[in-house]
Amino acid sequence: MDIDFWKQRWKDRQTGFHLESVNPHLINCWDLLSINQNATVFVPLCGKSLDIIWLASLGLNVTGVECSELAVQEFLNENHLNYQQTKDNNFTVYTSDNIRLLHGDYFSLVSELMQEVSMVYDRASLVAMPVDMRKEYVNKLNEILPEKVTILLVTLEYDQHLMNGPPFSVSQNEVMSLFQDRYKVKQLLFNNILDASPRFKQRGLDYLYEKVYLLKRK
Repeated sequence: MDIDFWKQRWKDRQTGFHLESVNPHLINCWDLLSINQNATVFVPLCGKSLDIIWLASLGLNVTGVECSELAVQEFLNENHLNYQQTKDNNFTVYTSDNIRLLHGDYFSLVSELMQEVSMVYDRASLVAMPVDMRKEYVNKLNEILPEKVTILLVTLEYDQHLMNGPPFSVSQNEVMSLFQDRYKVKQLLFNNILDASPRFKQRGLDYLYEKVYLLKRK
């Protein structure tokens, strides 16, 4: 599960985590977040998510980090974005209007790159981490983010004995364990999406819960 694993997934087109439309949970939950119009949203492990385009269309500044240069280039090309390319803290930075993509390793991020962030949108990051990396992932968030940050977190829950990740199953108890010291955790949505996810059903799952959490700093 190192950075080369994800680069290879993009090269091999094993990207079932990528959605061809904006995540409806992001749209449906947006009004509950009370985010200022000119705020900066951080999207970790962003891939070429169309959620970035939707967030930017609201006038928000969006910063994403992605290890796969292929994903970054496809995002820019498929959305017909003109961009400038620079270097900053061991990252290649692609800037297009109010979108900034950092090509590099999430675990190499530094706080200087995150100073303006007031919200994190995590749809497929925490669930991409095996259990022994999830604490490290959250510790890095805590290290680099400003004091007052809101997080919109989307997780999956299923019987991990029936299928290997990624995406991995992250229980509500684990979410609480990882975040409750710093954040107030509120569950916004809970759906069993197995019938709408045939590739997971074919792998033998008998349930697939998708949950959305709102995390606000205490």
